[in-house]
Amino acid sequence: MFENLQDKLERAFKVLKGEGKITEINVAETLKEIRRALLDADVNYKIAKTFTEQVKEKALGLNVIKAVKPGEMLVKIVYDELIALMGGKNEEINLKGNPAIVLMSGLQGSGKTTMSGKLANFLKQKKGKSPLLVACDVYRPAAREQLKVLGSQINVQVYSEDENKNPMQIAQNAVKHAKLHGFDTVIVDTAGRLAIDEEMMKEIANLKSTLNPHEILFVVDAMTGQDAVNTAREFNERLNFDGVVLSKMDGDTRGGAALSIKAEVNKPIKFIGTGEKMDALDIFYPDRITERILGMGDVKKLVELAQEQYDVEEARKLQKKIAKNQFNFNDFLTQINQIKKMGNLKDLASMIPGLGKVMKNIDIDDKAFKSIEAIIQSMTPAERDNPEILSGSRRKRVANGSGTNIQQVNQLIKQFDETRKMMRMISNGKNMGRMMGNMPFGKQ
Repeated sequence: MFENLQDKLERAFKVLKGEGKITEINVAETLKEIRRALLDADVNYKIAKTFTEQVKEKALGLNVIKAVKPGEMLVKIVYDELIALMGGKNEEINLKGNPAIVLMSGLQGSGKTTMSGKLANFLKQKKGKSPLLVACDVYRPAAREQLKVLGSQINVQVYSEDENKNPMQIAQNAVKHAKLHGFDTVIVDTAGRLAIDEEMMKEIANLKSTLNPHEILFVVDAMTGQDAVNTAREFNERLNFDGVVLSKMDGDTRGGAALSIKAEVNKPIKFIGTGEKMDALDIFYPDRITERILGMGDVKKLVELAQEQYDVEEARKLQKKIAKNQFNFNDFLTQINQIKKMGNLKDLASMIPGLGKVMKNIDIDDKAFKSIEAIIQSMTPAERDNPEILSGSRRKRVANGSGTNIQQVNQLIKQFDETRKMMRMISNGKNMGRMMGNMPFGKQ
């Protein structure tokens, strides 16, 4: 996500590296590169031009603070302007109705049906809602079945009238069903076409008039770049939707749609799809996206993912074990499983400031933990509880049982011992300076 844009912006900022102050000449050269980077990311020309003019005005209108390098000051200005370009702050979905009705719109192939399922899962898991999915795409043969499959995956009921070809009737009946059976949110998946046509727009407009939804979301494929912005404009003229959902943000997207839509249609991006799994839906935060574009990572997102796997009582018990030097391979295995639940390893690395760039061209296999797990699982319960008893003969048996070799077993045990020492030092608050100095990121 945004890797090419990130690289090009970084090259643009290097123009000011080592300069003593911001001048009209050096800032013009930098902004030329920034504008080129935005255009390469498929940002609309007028938007890119307006953006760089605003940055220039602020850069030349500031007195350079002596303690701050010009390059750093320009990064700060670009940071603020990118956030403003994408809406300034996140805007939440409106769920104030009883039930709240959410109308999903978009072209066929944009990921609308999948996004309907992801949104239902998000509202159920993160907001404590009881959603009902409604199959109102009566034209695409697989649409209803697809929604039913998605509903079964996330344990959310799907309302469908397979013989009924009238979307308005289906939607009205679904709302009655929701009221009768205690569903507080109704998510209506509508029909799409391969291109905008009058029949589709008339139908979705009639659904809006019939349902009077509390929220209309427009789903668009982020990989289509400026086409996504153009489609959003046409839908907005007919529907006056409330927000945008960008699908396939994990794909080969240049970022133009995310950077242009708010400026073009004056409607906020509310969600982004970040993967194929049903939990791969994130709230759109302009500041976090900006931080990732500028190579600053996304520590807030990393913390949120960790907190989802965080058990306060288990953490307290683990803290006591670490302090008493009783951390064992069972605990180690538990920590590995929690990390795996947080998501793709390369995505996690990209959220750590500076690390994403370093590891960009390194292939991080999500199966990297498999050999470690196999080694630990080949140990006896006593060996996992008491790693100190792992003698040479025991290690050989573990290697044979796990399909690895004695060197891999020895390496894991050595790494485990070092990890346990570090964790105990952190727990006791001792020798922190020495420990940090020995870490790769602590060396200068």
